[in-house]
Amino acid sequence: MPVLVEEELQVRAPAPAAAPPPARKHHPRMHPLEFVWDLCAQTLANLRRNKLRSFLTLFGIAWGIASLVLLSSLSDGFRKGQRQSMAQIGDNLVFVWGGITEKQAGGQRAGRRIQLNERDVQMIREQCPLVEVAAAEVKTGNVPARSAFNSGRFLTVGVSPEYLKLRNLPTAYGRPVSEADVRETRRVAVLGESVRKQLFEHNPRPLGERIWLNDYPYEVIGLMSEKQQNSSYDGWDNDKILIPATTLKRDMPATREVYAEGRVAGILYRPVSVTEWEAAQRQVRSSLGRVHGFDPADEGAVRLWDTIKSAQMFDAIFNAGEIFLAAVALITLSLGGVGVMNTMMMAVAERTNEIGLKKALGATSRRILADFFLEGVFLAVMAGAVGLAVVWALTSIVNSLPLPVMFGGLPVRWEILALATAALGLTAVLSALPPARAAAAMTPVEALRHER
Repeated sequence: MPVLVEEELQVRAPAPAAAPPPARKHHPRMHPLEFVWDLCAQTLANLRRNKLRSFLTLFGIAWGIASLVLLSSLSDGFRKGQRQSMAQIGDNLVFVWGGITEKQAGGQRAGRRIQLNERDVQMIREQCPLVEVAAAEVKTGNVPARSAFNSGRFLTVGVSPEYLKLRNLPTAYGRPVSEADVRETRRVAVLGESVRKQLFEHNPRPLGERIWLNDYPYEVIGLMSEKQQNSSYDGWDNDKILIPATTLKRDMPATREVYAEGRVAGILYRPVSVTEWEAAQRQVRSSLGRVHGFDPADEGAVRLWDTIKSAQMFDAIFNAGEIFLAAVALITLSLGGVGVMNTMMMAVAERTNEIGLKKALGATSRRILADFFLEGVFLAVMAGAVGLAVVWALTSIVNSLPLPVMFGGLPVRWEILALATAALGLTAVLSALPPARAAAAMTPVEALRHER
C-alpha cells in the first residue's frame, strides 16, 4: 500500500519547468555612413594593392562610358553642322526648275522643254493647299556693277517679300527689300559682304551710297550678313546683289524674250508640314502637269531639289553611324566590366582567410555577398563617374572654341546620358555579382584552411 501511494504521488507530481531558451545575441549594426566609409576604404586599399591592374580596370570602364557619350555627341555635332549648313539656304525648301519630258502625254511627244513662268507660281499658291509659301526666282548673272571707288560683275537676284520668307538672306545693317519697293519698282539694292568689299573696300557701312547696275543708279539700303557657306545651288550669297524683282525685270532682264513671256529661273516653295512634303510634291507636279501637258509621274519634266528629303537622307546616314559607334563603345564598356570582375575575383582570392574569419565570427553569407557586391559596384561607378567628368571637360572645351563649318560642336543629349547610366549600372551589376557570389559560397572551415 505505501508503495502504491508513493508511486501515485510520483505520477501526480508536476513535471519540472522547461529551461528558458538562450537569449539571442544582438550584434551591433553598423551606421550607414560607417558602412560607406568602410566600403570606400576597402575599395581604395584594393586599388593600391594592385595599382597597374586597377588603373587598367578603371581606364576600361571610364573610356567605355566616355566613348559612348563622346562618339554620340560627335555624330550629333556633324548632324547639327549639316543642318546649319542647309539652313544657310533656307528651312525646308523645295526648288523647282523646268526640265525635258521623258514620256509622251496628251498627244505630245517626249523631249519637250518645260519653261516655268510667273503664272505657275500663282497657280501653285491657289491649287496646292499643302504649300505654305511659294515664290518665283528671277535673276541675272554677270551684271556690271560699279561705285565711285571700284567695279565688278555679280549675280543680281530679284526678290520679293515671299522670296525673302523662303531664302535665308538676313540683313545685318540697313533694311531688306520691302513690298513697297517691289510694287513701286524702286532702284534700291542690298549688297552681299563680298560685293561690299569689292565696291566699298574702306567703307564697312555704305548705307545711302550710290552704285550703278547695268548703268542705272541704285541706292544701297542694306548689307547682308557675312555667311560661312559650304552649300549653294547658284553661288555664294556673299557674292550677290538683291534688288526688287520688278526692277530687275525692267532694268536688267537676262533676255527680253524671257521676261516678255514671264519666264522665271525657278520656283521655290515650302510645304505646310515636314511630314507632308511628299504629298505637297505630288500636288505641285500634278498642277504643273495639267498646265504644261506632261505626265505628273514624268520626273524629267520638272527637276526638284527637296532639302527635306536631303536632310532625311543625311539623318539616316548619321543614325547608322551613331548606332555603329555606340556598339563599339558598348563593347569597350563590356571589356571594362570584365576587368572589374577579374579585379574582384583576385580580391576574393586574396581575402579568403578574411572571409572565413568573418563567417566564423557570425557574418552571414548574405552580408558577405552584399560587401563584395557593393565593393564591385562602387569600383565600376567610380570609374564611370571619372569617364563622365572627362566628357564634361572635353565638351565644354570644344564647345567654347571657334567651330569649323559643318561641325556644330559636341552637344550632349539627356537620352545618351540615360543610356550611358543604364549601361554603366548593368555593367556594374554583372561584373560585381559573380565574385560576390563566389565569396558568399565559401564555408568558414574551407576559407580558414586556405593558404595563399
